[in-house]
Amino acid sequence: MRVLVTGASGFVGRQAVVALAASGAEVHAVSRNALPIDCAWHGVDLLDPDSARRVLREVKPDAVLHLAWCVEHGTFWTDPANADWLAATVALARAAAEAGCRHFTGVGTCYEFDWPADGDCIEDATPLIGHTCYDIAKSQCRSALQALFASQDVGFAWARLFFLYGPYEDPRRLVSSVARALVRGEPAACSRGLAARDFMDVRDAGAALAAIALAGATGDINVASGLGTRISEVASMLGDLAGRPELIRLGALPDRAAEPPRIVADVARLTGEVGFRPRFDLERGLKDALAFWEATPA
Repeated sequence: MRVLVTGASGFVGRQAVVALAASGAEVHAVSRNALPIDCAWHGVDLLDPDSARRVLREVKPDAVLHLAWCVEHGTFWTDPANADWLAATVALARAAAEAGCRHFTGVGTCYEFDWPADGDCIEDATPLIGHTCYDIAKSQCRSALQALFASQDVGFAWARLFFLYGPYEDPRRLVSSVARALVRGEPAACSRGLAARDFMDVRDAGAALAAIALAGATGDINVASGLGTRISEVASMLGDLAGRPELIRLGALPDRAAEPPRIVADVARLTGEVGFRPRFDLERGLKDALAFWEATPA
């Protein structure tokens, strides 16, 4: 199976490429920067629709896994480039169908959901609502791709990611920032961390996306662990794993205003229909994250 992956050098994309290559797929990775992973790399600016069409005509993939989007930490929520990536994704999908692609996996976010206060986010049951420019653009993208592929012989999956952590994470995010402080022997300032979130190792997320693409699954699919863990528990577990629990300073930072108390996925479709189950539980994943930051120069 020939799979084209966009955003292939990113936090999630590199893990999807590794998983696809391990499965025996012929992987064509699209990114502005190539990584030392054994597959075919294509340096393409997907915001240029002519370049996107050229690479699709050249590769003629059986499936596309589309991860490329604006994801700069701290700015992507309100980045005007979300509108550009919405348009570029629709153009990419149209070009993929014209090139004979039979399956297209787009990647969304758990922020598309209207989170229930005491339940899980269920793909076909939980209402959707706009929170930020980012998730509104993602929801609009999903709707546009559904309409496009409805008239084409192309299977379409929309994979919603929840809260990922792991190797090559932006150092300003929760797990990476706490882990980096711990390996330096410095205090790790946190909020009280009362909210529950669905944390998943990015290696599992990449493997789940690969499984969705290879299985030809369709519809909305949550990519998550299905387990809710308080942010304070994650920070404390990191402190214990590092042998420096005294460095975890819960309550040193203010709680975020209007923080939703719970964002957790129902993963029945991922486990039942796709047949995917994570390899890494939270303790193992956090232990590996600490090891990664111990071995990664500042």
